[in-house]
Amino acid sequence: MVDAGLIVIVSTISPMRQDREYARNLFSINQFLEVYLSTPVSVCKNRDLKGHYRKAELGQIKDFTGIDSPYEKPENPDIQLDTSKLSITQAVDAIMKKIASP
Repeated sequence: MVDAGLIVIVSTISPMRQDREYARNLFSINQFLEVYLSTPVSVCKNRDLKGHYRKAELGQIKDFTGIDSPYEKPENPDIQLDTSKLSITQAVDAIMKKIASP
């Protein structure tokens, strides 16, 4: 899809730097942006309508990132957004601005 000139957005939980770097290396310069949602875990827990964080804390879900499985924060993300401080519109605007910049 990138080869066809499309902007592709993929949302993943990718807790290991090595895996994110591998993904980055699959693309040419300026074809990959790492967007780090640095929202605090406490905020994520409050937003969790399905109760996954609670289940992970009770041991009902194993290897849950941020609870019993590590998360290696990006060292140099292209964009860092704390959605506890930004509205959805502000976050989208920041991403679109970054995409549009050379």
